[in-house]
Amino acid sequence: MRREYLPSTALQTWAGLNDVHLNGVRIGQTSNDRGLGVIATTESLEGPAILMIVPSHLILSLENVWIHAKSDPHLKEVLDAVGEYSQTARGAILIFLLMQITHSALAGSDKIGVANPLTEYVKFLPPKVPLPTFWSPEEKAVAVGTSLEAALGSKLRSLDREFTHLHDSTASIGWCQKHWWRVGSGALSLDDWKQVDAMYRSRALDLPGTGHAMVPYVDMANHASGDETVALYDTDVDGNAILFLREGKSLKPGDEVSITYGDEKGACEMLFSYGFIEGTMSSARELFLDLDIPDDDPLKLAKKAVSKAAPGFKLFSKEGTIGWEGEFTWLVCVNEEDGLDFRLMQTIDGEKELKLFWNDEELLDISKLRSFLQEGLYWDVFQLRAIATLQGRVEQQLITLERSKDSINASKLEADRNPSSYWVIMRLRELEEKLMLQAYEEFEERVLQGLPLVSVYCYC
Repeated sequence: MRREYLPSTALQTWAGLNDVHLNGVRIGQTSNDRGLGVIATTESLEGPAILMIVPSHLILSLENVWIHAKSDPHLKEVLDAVGEYSQTARGAILIFLLMQITHSALAGSDKIGVANPLTEYVKFLPPKVPLPTFWSPEEKAVAVGTSLEAALGSKLRSLDREFTHLHDSTASIGWCQKHWWRVGSGALSLDDWKQVDAMYRSRALDLPGTGHAMVPYVDMANHASGDETVALYDTDVDGNAILFLREGKSLKPGDEVSITYGDEKGACEMLFSYGFIEGTMSSARELFLDLDIPDDDPLKLAKKAVSKAAPGFKLFSKEGTIGWEGEFTWLVCVNEEDGLDFRLMQTIDGEKELKLFWNDEELLDISKLRSFLQEGLYWDVFQLRAIATLQGRVEQQLITLERSKDSINASKLEADRNPSSYWVIMRLRELEEKLMLQAYEEFEERVLQGLPLVSVYCYC
């Protein structure tokens, strides 16, 4: 679908018209080739000075999307049509973004939707967001063997399902059929859906008191972690979004005002969601590897049927030590002879339901399995099994990473055309290989010693 764009030089005017309060900052080109950013214009700003106040009605959140729908019948029609999907922040915001693009693309009597300040703000967003969902086959080939390979494949399948759901839910709506779906006049494509997804993922903030949202102007700030983070964002008592200078920080004209997108995020997540890996990152920090139940496990189908846990584990490095977490791992490592059992039980409405038991006690939540194992006599044995399983999976991933080097050589031509994406993927390969080698060696040491690695669980 055709998009309209406005020059960044008009952002100051947009801010003034919409009561965005700026204190000694503006949006402008950065001096380090990071594109647009928040730039200081005033001398002697010191923390915790407020740099920006964005009115609450400009915050693009789940709640505000539904408020917009009260005066925009076309928006409400689509939100209602897609059902539960529009009850999530992501779903509602993606549909809202798509509606603003559609409104701007149509002219005259074909106009649908109601214009609002965010209709214009969307026109300031860049035409291209360099996320992996837009990579060519050659670029994807370079990512083979990294944790991003599986994450990207899963994301692309998810986007395809969402787009199909949008089509199936709205194809019977007259204006949707005409402007989105009809062969010849319909203009909406999967690429458009990927675009609004990229807008959201690369700009969404976890705003206190609001949740996941896009905040105009604040979302123009670039990322820097640790002590390099210059400013923080929050919500004031009136529900407005504010950007304020960190305590102990000061600014002079020309300085860039950075925020953090998440200091604990790993290299894969940064590349997946934002399209870059911070230059100062010396570790992958974390990665997720899928884990399958062996085919010779007689309870494989039953385990998969009852498990709601992600089928894999997270590997991470904290203060130089390897840790892991993953509820699914424990289910992989135990079997019937250990005390695991499945029973087909009848519910109160007469339906049959598969239930999980450990030593004749029902497990209502798979996350409790670890506690049951820990309380038993063979906890050390189960931990050792888990470590051996994880080590084998890490070894398998390292082999895949090594073998994929041939595909990297085959992708050199693509690298010459798009060197930035090539080198950032190479950086991910380097960081993840380093983390996995460290994990393999640490797992090996514990297996040889017969001592388990303590798994760390983090509830978020």
